[in-house]
Amino acid sequence: MRDMATTIEINRKNARRMRRLVRLRIWVQTAFLAVWLAPMGKAVQSMPSCVFHCYACPLASFACPIGVIANFSAWHAFPLLAVGVLVIVAGLLGSLVCGWACPFGFLQDLTAKIPVRKFRIPNWMGYGRYLVLIGLVILVPYFWGKDHPLFICRVCPAGGIEVGLTRMILGLTTDAPEVWLGTAKWIIVPVFLLAAVITYRPWCKIFCPLGGFLALFNRFSVFHLRFDPDACTECNTCRSRCEMGVHVEQAVNTKECIRCLECTTCGAIKPQFGGGNTRTKE
Repeated sequence: MRDMATTIEINRKNARRMRRLVRLRIWVQTAFLAVWLAPMGKAVQSMPSCVFHCYACPLASFACPIGVIANFSAWHAFPLLAVGVLVIVAGLLGSLVCGWACPFGFLQDLTAKIPVRKFRIPNWMGYGRYLVLIGLVILVPYFWGKDHPLFICRVCPAGGIEVGLTRMILGLTTDAPEVWLGTAKWIIVPVFLLAAVITYRPWCKIFCPLGGFLALFNRFSVFHLRFDPDACTECNTCRSRCEMGVHVEQAVNTKECIRCLECTTCGAIKPQFGGGNTRTKE
């Protein structure tokens, strides 16, 4: 066991290093946003990405893997490329892409900065992501096709914001034909935006089927978090900085974690590649 002075010094060094890294997150998210919103032509638009981003957006570069899976389900076919991309990314990074690369997560991070009282979503509601994945992404299109009102793309807030609002603005400001949101999305988009202001990442935590799938690999991915109980000074930094409500000192790499790495600024939790111990506090 380390003596307290050594533990504190090690924590300080680790914490300083991770604070510098975490401060870069908003710039990394912005850089990835430029990638997802930089039209590269039809050559890559059929290539599924690993983030939640509507490919019907006029600025979209890559296809949304959830939209691809849902459409293939309606055709009674298996989306080998989309699933392959997600399994590879999830196996390497888990939900790290949610915290650092997803444009829809970035949007929610920005809206959460509006200074109003925030409400905490209980962790058990995260199982809603798997209901959406199994129900709206797979079963509804498989049995009822893409015209069903609960087909994921018809109720997706990303589509309403990135496609509907973008085309409405283009129609009002240019000679492009006006495209108006459907009734469902006139309700869904405002409700989502309000929820994203008063709580942290409501879509990611309750509904996102892609985030739910990636999070299944958190315990097994090459990139993971390691908690060192010997370095823990019980400062409560890890828990207080986690907006997703994860008790990381009790269980790291859970399905609720989006790997924003805010918890690593305590010094006792460290990002790690490859094998290694992910111990929790005794």
